[in-house]
Amino acid sequence: MASDETQTSEVTEVQKYPLNQIYFYLTEGCNLKCRHCWLAPKYQGADKSLGELDPDIFRLIIQQAKPLGLSTVKLTGGEPLLHSHIRELLEVVLSEDLRLIVETNGVLCTPELAEKIAACKNAFASVSVDGADAETHEWVRGVKGSFDAALDGIRNFVNAGMKPQVIMSVMNHNREQIADVVQMAESLGAESVKFNIVQPTARGTTLHETGQTLTIEELVELGHWVETVLSKSTDLRLSYSHPPAFKPLGKMFGSKKGDGCGVCGILGIIGVLSNGAYALCGIGETVPELIFGQAGKDHLADIWENTGIIRELREGLPEKLGGICGDCLMKGSCLGNCIALNYYASKNLWAPFWYCEKAKQAGLFPETRMRPS
Repeated sequence: MASDETQTSEVTEVQKYPLNQIYFYLTEGCNLKCRHCWLAPKYQGADKSLGELDPDIFRLIIQQAKPLGLSTVKLTGGEPLLHSHIRELLEVVLSEDLRLIVETNGVLCTPELAEKIAACKNAFASVSVDGADAETHEWVRGVKGSFDAALDGIRNFVNAGMKPQVIMSVMNHNREQIADVVQMAESLGAESVKFNIVQPTARGTTLHETGQTLTIEELVELGHWVETVLSKSTDLRLSYSHPPAFKPLGKMFGSKKGDGCGVCGILGIIGVLSNGAYALCGIGETVPELIFGQAGKDHLADIWENTGIIRELREGLPEKLGGICGDCLMKGSCLGNCIALNYYASKNLWAPFWYCEKAKQAGLFPETRMRPS
């Protein structure tokens, strides 16, 4: 039996770093073939079945996570609605009184599923739409019919009483349709639109290497336009996924719903892959050293309290961040923007975020957000 001193130490550690949220990557496969995907799951058509998270393991993880502070569950993929027991998983989330976030391509969102999602605590759903017409969206997503199906999914969420978010991944092929996507989202009854930058990982690497993504100059300019010009043309909340150092103070500390830094809360999150492995978000799919253990074999409390990389991050963030991130005045809230992506590119936990490094090299990093030299 552990001594009182050991027990006190463990409780203090849990209280200091509660496990706020779990990202469940429910499925190994996806029903679309998105050319920019940062995880690149296998394509799963109607005639194919790929790996998915066991519902019993899902329950077990949640039971072990609640004493650690769990309040929110995010279901993502692959495509989460592709899971053959998705209704059962939603019932678990509902019965455990956990907040629910769903990231989906919308194609499989039936009225019934939308209602089940909406019934969960503070349910939030985001639906990916990468163009204002079928031709553009389906060039990105790789499957015919996915545009109309995604819009139907959004309508089903709205009819269930939700106000979903539309997510658009911006690249050269669709950049001219940004304003049109905002207008479309308004007409569908969405609550917000988020513009994602294509990351140089997995399939996104090819887009970067072949010049199909925006340059750093274009990305910085686009972010400024979205946040200071386009946002004034709509009642929808608009967000752009560049790091906090590039955001206007009004966006970071404003009173409008959704204002804030918009960065990953890495110190309060763990990922679960479709095979039940614990990982630093979904990046464990392609970076095996960022897998920490196996649900059903390893107890989550032990993973959360004793995994070397997790403890390293707690002890090292943000002071150990290198490059421009080490010099940035926003590093205490930004925490390197995305440790998983930084590690993917460099095999270094403390590497700077690629976007900020490129901006610095181009003379575009805001000097007011850097510590004096």
